[in-house]
Formats: sequence, C-alpha cells, structure tokens
Amino acid sequence: MSSPTIRLLLIDDHTLFRSGLRLLLQTQADFEIVGEAADGLEGVKRARQLRPDVILLDLNMPGLSGLEAMQLIGEDLPECAVLMLTVSEEADELVTALQAGARGYLLKNIDADALTAAIRKAAQGEDVIAEAMTAKLVTRLRIRPAAPVVSAGDEREKLTPREREIVQALARGESNKEIARRFDLAESTVKIHVQNILKKLHLNSRVQAAVYAVEHGLAGE
Repeated sequence: MSSPTIRLLLIDDHTLFRSGLRLLLQTQADFEIVGEAADGLEGVKRARQLRPDVILLDLNMPGLSGLEAMQLIGEDLPECAVLMLTVSEEADELVTALQAGARGYLLKNIDADALTAAIRKAAQGEDVIAEAMTAKLVTRLRIRPAAPVVSAGDEREKLTPREREIVQALARGESNKEIARRFDLAESTVKIHVQNILKKLHLNSRVQAAVYAVEHGLAGE
C-alpha cells in the first residue's frame, strides 16, 4: 500500500535555492510540488489557492517577511503544516515562528534525508525543529519562560529514573547519540526511552519534551 501524497508549496526568494529544493523533493514518490512563490505576499496567495499539506517557508524575504506570511497563513489555513527553512539561528525568531503556528523550524544546512523525514513528520502532525536549535530554545525559555513553572510532582511519578535523566538531557539539547554516550546506552535504546517519555507525557516531539521539562521543573532535578 503506497503512502498518501504530500502536497508541497515552496516559498523562497532565492531562485537557485528554490530550484535545487524542487529537484531534491521531486525525487520522492510521495511528494508533489504543487506551487512555488518568490516572496511572502505571493506565497500567501498561492497557499490560499492551492491549500497544500506542507509549506516550506523562508524566514527573511523582502516585502512581506516569512514570519508575517506565517501569521497570515496560520490564520487562514490552520490545518496546513508550515516549516520555516532558514539560515537564522536566532532563538527569538524560532519562538516567534512557533507562536505564530509554525509546525517546524529547520536550518538550510540540513541534509536531504533529514529534510524529507521532517516533511513527512510535519504532514503527520509532529513538530520538527533542528537539533541545533533545541538548546537555544530551552535557554531562551529559561531566561524568559513562556508560561509559569508548575509543580511536576505528578509528572515525576510517570517517569522512571532513567527517563527523568533522559528528559534532562533533552532539555540540554542533546542528540540521541550524545545521550547514548553519556549513559553508556545503545542509540536504539535511547530512541525507545524517548518514545516512552513522549507517550507518557502526551507529547509529539523531543523538542516539546525539552520545553515541557523547563516549564514543569524537570530540567534541573
């Protein structure tokens, strides 16, 4: 049984980058490029017309910026998964994009396999954020928390001691490989622990787990 087709819209003012992205994504049997736009205003118009499943949206564009376009798209098409694809590693821009409704925040130096996997996850409703940005997001939340910290007593009861250690590692922005090395575990074992943590805490991604740890006082036990 074949996978459902994921309809994509590309919005980026750099023609060469957009062309390369299109060529890459067209190699995937379950992807369909339904449209492109070279600026934010045109991107919003195309999004409204085409109603794609996933939009890859540049952050910094002349005229209507990616963040402004994101806000308009989010208001009109809340069911559409928008992935910011950018060179910006600024934590404030990441937080603003997520608050505006972006499903993910990826850096343009991402490799092809990671990008295609991120698109599929986003289409399924998961949040996807570049690993390099996770630690910056957590640091930003520690400095200026998005929500009041609440008691995590009940949450600690849900997690095993090892899972609590891994949650702390996620809050530090560590990758599965780094966590495996830290605790002398197989990387596959770490993946299972992370899956169990997400299930127990009713979360969709490791980034959500990191943010959750900060907001619920689990990051620095």
